[in-house]
Amino acid sequence: MWLVLVPLLLLPVSRLSGQNASQDSPDELLLCRSCGLEVAASRDLRFVASALALAQRNDTVIGERRVPVQLFQNPQGLRFQVLTFKRAAVHRHWPAEEQFSWFPGHSWAVATCPRCHSHLGWSFQPNVWPRHVTDEEFEESEETFVALIIDRLLQENFAATLLLVPKSYRS
Repeated sequence: MWLVLVPLLLLPVSRLSGQNASQDSPDELLLCRSCGLEVAASRDLRFVASALALAQRNDTVIGERRVPVQLFQNPQGLRFQVLTFKRAAVHRHWPAEEQFSWFPGHSWAVATCPRCHSHLGWSFQPNVWPRHVTDEEFEESEETFVALIIDRLLQENFAATLLLVPKSYRS
């Protein structure tokens, strides 16, 4: 069920879900759905709420863990369900753009898969930053984050089940 959002927040998902970050659960990896490249890890999830989201819901997108998913619509009317991460292995296409940002106070740049160049989401940085920044500056800042489109990702555990050979085919 979708819920109405609160103003912009930047909180680790583990704090929101009541889970301890040092919990014994293994780190889940998310892959590019097009080529299988590892692009994000569950340890890097960071919930960034936006008042501009059309809706928000909690879903078990990563393993059995419930994480906040937000729904956004771009000016062309296309809708995207996204997860927000502190970091992700994506290629950022600078310059960052302030117009039509879903996160007030942040500029966005398109984020693509470094291997197959599929559009995976957007990188967000504060509006006061220069329009071009290095990957190192982006990764080191606590004010930056990446929003990845759920439909463009695949859970590593799920992908592994697709590669198993049924017992009936084994000799």
